[in-house]
Amino acid sequence: MDTLRHFMARHGGKTLGSLLGLFLGWLVLTRGFLAAVFLVLCLGVGFWLGKRLDEDQGLESLWRHFFPPR
Repeated sequence: MDTLRHFMARHGGKTLGSLLGLFLGWLVLTRGFLAAVFLVLCLGVGFWLGKRLDEDQGLESLWRHFFPPR
């Protein structure tokens, strides 16, 4: 377990980047380029919204940002 933790501490970004590249390549080959781009955009928006919820910023503040009261 310590070996894996040490490896991930030194090479975590490279490992994650390689896995994401492999996943994106698989999406492009199986679904097509535009579908893969759409899926990655949806994933990014979902991640961003989830991050806002984790940081207790909530969706209400986001709603007020885009649609301010008159």
